[in-house]
Amino acid sequence: MPGDILSVDNLRKHFPTKEGVVRAVDGVSFSIAPGETFGLVGESGSGKTTTAQCIIGMYPPTSGDIWFKGERINAAFDRRPKHVKGDLRIVFQDPGSSLNPKRTIKQILSVPLQVHRIGSRRGRLARMKALLDMVELPADEYLYKHPQAIGGGERQMVALARALATNPSLVLLDEPTSALDVSVQAKIINLLIRLQKELDLTYLFITHDLSLMRNIATRVAIMYLGKLCEIAPTAEFFESPVHPYTRMLLSSIPVVSDEEEALKPRKVLSTGEIPSPVNVPPGCGFQSRCPEAADVCRRVDPEMVEVSRSHQVRCHRERRPDRAGHAEASVLHEREERLC
Repeated sequence: MPGDILSVDNLRKHFPTKEGVVRAVDGVSFSIAPGETFGLVGESGSGKTTTAQCIIGMYPPTSGDIWFKGERINAAFDRRPKHVKGDLRIVFQDPGSSLNPKRTIKQILSVPLQVHRIGSRRGRLARMKALLDMVELPADEYLYKHPQAIGGGERQMVALARALATNPSLVLLDEPTSALDVSVQAKIINLLIRLQKELDLTYLFITHDLSLMRNIATRVAIMYLGKLCEIAPTAEFFESPVHPYTRMLLSSIPVVSDEEEALKPRKVLSTGEIPSPVNVPPGCGFQSRCPEAADVCRRVDPEMVEVSRSHQVRCHRERRPDRAGHAEASVLHEREERLC
């Protein structure tokens, strides 16, 4: 949409293998507005990280388009304009593998500044110190250390400082807290929230932790077997989940009180196994695990439809909230003739 900082249109990324074609990302579309945090959630193997890798340019798309600030950026990273590389950055899941252990933190932070020709030699040193202060690491103490000499949370802070070195507008956060202790996770999340406000950043936050999204995301999208199941504003997403897979994930979130348990949707029991991405069943990819699957679900892949103005779901069984905000009974929409 006009004004969006990022728009992904029918993105597909397929990988040929000896066993067949892995449809890692299979027709994904979404957009992100400036200043928001868009949460992309899914189980391991759902395709969420591959989506981010296509956006950042690690993989060129098999088909579909990626638009950043109105500019089509389908090309691989090395072939993209320098201004796009500096304005669109990524923080990876494991800072232990994304930071060169043979370089000091000073050398690590200097690379993007040199590549993008930011500042003079003296100005770059001042910029590196400012970046470390920004992520709450004392520059004098950390500048000449190597990554293996500091903790995992501190390494992730260095990775974040490196991503911010070029003053980006959009930062992709690929499971940035999953490899960290719980106490360190909270510190990183608070840091991300503060930096977003101070630097006017936009985030694409990729995670498997739905409970994390309630406090940080503006909107949430659920991904399963390379496709999006549901997209909604965070409050509506947690209060009125529609897709059976979404409700299954929400009902599985651990809670510590009866009050929190009462807010969860009714338990959705999953049956069967997650299909192989090389051999996805016909129809809806979730139909083999869905207790509400009907005959049409086994034959026709559903379209993404609107539940409300900003709430979309890809399911043959659509739930519409009534005026009281409660979900009505499921209504099966036979769209087979139009979809075939």
